[in-house]
Amino acid sequence: MKLREYFKSGEAWVWLNAGAVAISLIMVIGILGLVAVRGLGHFWPSDVMQAQYSYQGQTSTIIGELYDEKVDTAKRLREAGVEIPQGVETVTRYSIKQGNKDVTGQDFKWVLAANLQNIQYPKDIVVLERYEWGTFYGRLKAVKENGQLIAEGDSAWAALQSRLERSNGFHEQIKDLEKGEVGSINFKLEKLRLQERKLELEGKLDDAQRAKFAQQRDEQNQKYEVLKTKLEQLRHDMERDSAVFVVADGSEKEIALSKIVGAHKPNDMGVFAKLGAYGHNAWAFLSDDPREANTEGGVFPAIFGTVLMVLMMTVIVTPLGVIAAIYLREYASQGVITQTVRIAVNNLAGVPSIVYGVFGLGFFIYFLGGNIDRLFYPEASPAPVFGTPGLLWSAITLALMTLPVMIVSTEEGLSRIPRSLKEGSLALGATKAETLWRVILPMAMPSIMTGMILAIARAAGEVAPLMLVGVVKLAPTLPVDLNAPFIHLERKFMHLGFHIYDVGFQSPNVEAARPLVYATAFLLVLIVASLNLSAVALRNHLREKYKALES
Repeated sequence: MKLREYFKSGEAWVWLNAGAVAISLIMVIGILGLVAVRGLGHFWPSDVMQAQYSYQGQTSTIIGELYDEKVDTAKRLREAGVEIPQGVETVTRYSIKQGNKDVTGQDFKWVLAANLQNIQYPKDIVVLERYEWGTFYGRLKAVKENGQLIAEGDSAWAALQSRLERSNGFHEQIKDLEKGEVGSINFKLEKLRLQERKLELEGKLDDAQRAKFAQQRDEQNQKYEVLKTKLEQLRHDMERDSAVFVVADGSEKEIALSKIVGAHKPNDMGVFAKLGAYGHNAWAFLSDDPREANTEGGVFPAIFGTVLMVLMMTVIVTPLGVIAAIYLREYASQGVITQTVRIAVNNLAGVPSIVYGVFGLGFFIYFLGGNIDRLFYPEASPAPVFGTPGLLWSAITLALMTLPVMIVSTEEGLSRIPRSLKEGSLALGATKAETLWRVILPMAMPSIMTGMILAIARAAGEVAPLMLVGVVKLAPTLPVDLNAPFIHLERKFMHLGFHIYDVGFQSPNVEAARPLVYATAFLLVLIVASLNLSAVALRNHLREKYKALES
């Protein structure tokens, strides 16, 4: 009887709900913790192991990082062709990140833990981060300038660091010139070509106009020749230095410093030195462009594209959703048609996102964008301007996808506004439009912000529709630059969600890219959380502001 009364009192259900919420929070925190540890740990300079490995009667030296550990049954490994001594039931294997892909042909190597001997962590092992071919492990032997020996032995490390800093400085100058002044010249030349083609199609291109365009092209070409000479000199100076390294098998390899991003000795670094390297690596991940098929480098273009696309989507969906909700609640007659529209809106919220992507590709890009090109950009034909996937169509497609959420949330807020406030406003002489603008909308603002939060949360992580309407693996330029009109809505862009998919499932080197998948996923969660928290803070401020009016 007591148990029955306990359940009838409802206290059991309260504890049941509390337990369900606690379990959900633990699961969410656990998942985020796993992603954070796996992702953020990628930036820590791990110690590098050197060991002797014996297998099939041969002994070799292995240099690399201990990357993963697995325990397998000896039976399964024997079936796979691995030699395992008889009487052994379980075998521990290590995945060693040996790098040097241009030397060994593979970044990772699985070894039997029992066959590793004489494990050491020498302080003179150097780890190189390269622009191509991934990580390199070896010992520094000498530094050269134009093929002539400059430093070797103990003095080689200081010479390497100073000349590597010089080489990276040249690399940054080249990058700035190519993306800045050279990019601006190419943009202006293309603009001149389109202007000339437009006048030609309109029948207005005469000899004077041709001479004017030719003069302007000559001016830009002269600027380019000056920059070209400067770039050639910078590349020549950058490729002057090289370094000789000794790899695990004792052979030597000479690497141009222009191919190296950074060099460090993790086994010779203290805690504070590693913390400094950790901060540098994390900042490079946030601020640099991707390299090596997105498996190396940073994700700044993807961060920029994600945030810009979400902001554009929010600017588009908010007024449309609010206007639609106001019409349905305040102006439309509450009949069968209005109820049908509400049912349709609720059903649209459950449509798979890829369907919106197909609709955006067919309607926005092929139909709307194609017609815009024919009407306003005939000179660009056959290359499309807006008749191709881009930032604008991505933002509109996701705005259409999140529109039902915005409408439902706003309408719920409008329905909770007391009728007496509306009637009081009208009784005091305010028009319906003034009542809507000064009374109804301010009080419904928290619900509007809730709709924005839900829309941002859904749109920021979407990938499937974006693959059809604008996102790409690698965008050569950002959608925003210093060339008028400064925001280029027709350009394709990178996105963190697609970057995760591409690196995790389309990468030629999945093992090497796995930590970047975790790091990018954690970064995407942080960006979505930051956008949502900003909206939540604004919503709470508005709620407090209009609480007195509600009471």
